[in-house]
Amino acid sequence: MPIWVDADACPKVIKEILFRAAKRTAVPVTLVANRLLSIPSSNYISALQVADGFDVADSEIVKRLRAGDLVITADVPLAAEVIAKGGQALDPRGEMHSPDTIQARLTMRDFMDTLRASGIETGGPSALTQRNRQLFAKHLEHYLMTQSKQQVRIDGKLE
Repeated sequence: MPIWVDADACPKVIKEILFRAAKRTAVPVTLVANRLLSIPSSNYISALQVADGFDVADSEIVKRLRAGDLVITADVPLAAEVIAKGGQALDPRGEMHSPDTIQARLTMRDFMDTLRASGIETGGPSALTQRNRQLFAKHLEHYLMTQSKQQVRIDGKLE
């Protein structure tokens, strides 16, 4: 199963974790952005540049997504679309979204948008911590292991 990355705002350290995982596991990783991206040379890593515009990269990811694919995104509405389509969504801060948690995240996002629209300063996200990176790597590794076992079952090699 491929991994799709909402790459416009994805931290460099998270991309590096994904690049290492792609090379180690031969799982395809595609970075989608509205700007040209620099990626390492690998048969398993690619970049897809889309046109400028609001949510163009998000729409392209959803269009190409298949059930079971993993999407790396901090965009909660995109995560909700991914889950609705049968995919999995992992935030670069290490939160694995689920059908049980995504509605609460959407509600909180909408609430914060309302506060900002009314002139209340809510501040931005905190800096990415070492703990965030560890959680991200842990969830990514779990996904990769699960997909590897499922692929072996599909190929009929696991008893």
